[in-house]
Amino acid sequence: MKALLNKLYNHERLSKSEAKQILKDIAAEKYNDAHLASFMTVFMMRSITADELSGFRDALKELSIKVDLSDYNTIDIVGTGGDGKDTFNISTLTSFIVAGTGQKVAKHGNYSVSSQSGSSDMLESFGYHFTNDETILRAHLEQANICFLHAPKFHPAMKAVGPTRKALALKTFFNMLGPLVNPSSPKNQMLGTFNLEIARLYHYILQDEDVNYGIIHGLDGYDEISLTSGFKLFTKNGEQIINPEDLGQKRIQQSALFGGNSVTDAAKIFKSILEGNGTKAQNSVVLTNAAFALKIVDETKSFENAFSEAKESLFGLKAKQKLEKLVRL
Repeated sequence: MKALLNKLYNHERLSKSEAKQILKDIAAEKYNDAHLASFMTVFMMRSITADELSGFRDALKELSIKVDLSDYNTIDIVGTGGDGKDTFNISTLTSFIVAGTGQKVAKHGNYSVSSQSGSSDMLESFGYHFTNDETILRAHLEQANICFLHAPKFHPAMKAVGPTRKALALKTFFNMLGPLVNPSSPKNQMLGTFNLEIARLYHYILQDEDVNYGIIHGLDGYDEISLTSGFKLFTKNGEQIINPEDLGQKRIQQSALFGGNSVTDAAKIFKSILEGNGTKAQNSVVLTNAAFALKIVDETKSFENAFSEAKESLFGLKAKQKLEKLVRL
């Protein structure tokens, strides 16, 4: 690792094959915490290249515990996290709203590193038990329209760096990798990123793959559609900037999306929204994200129709029922 770190300190880049091998070595726990922290810090000080990101991704996917959910035409709705905005769990709520419309969701997530509560923190607080058993995950999809893939259960490399990431409490390149390495390889993906450069890298990597995708980058640094500003959307058809007004939505204040100071606070907000008691701003944000997720699965669907489906799921308490069923299973 010393030779590798010296190479990186000299501003050299890794080839795709080098990046892949290093991640495999990390998974094998060949490096100590100090080396891991130094390695991750390099990519916080300079941009990651497409070859490096692709190599890291290939290693994680190769080493992952894979599950075959291809019968269900699922979508994953996931962000990089690390945007520092301290929002409530928008992508997780969006996932349950989408599931409530009848669309199958294979949600990939993890514990939070840089905010109060990630998707894994949230589901665990509700009593959900993580699993990598394909039979159980299929049953969850059949009965609740959603299953949850807790990253450390599937990715040994992520598990190996978990304590170091938690100690750093900063966004690292693992935040960038998470949305790209769902072990079920869903055919539909809605990915959010806080960084425009990362959004372009995702677009570069995914455009040649057999997957429907939408990459979201909030122009003010959110990793999801926040309605606090416009956002950039990348799909196989190109890229565009969309403003809230284009969707018939009002711009909202960042403070309206605050997720609380603890997992307990975040859980209260989460349940309040699912029970139909969210604020107008909270509802608008999750419904807009859900509408775009539905449009990724079916690009012929209008935003208005997708928004209407999402609204029926939320206020008809179908999304709430999906959460309750998932936790009971």
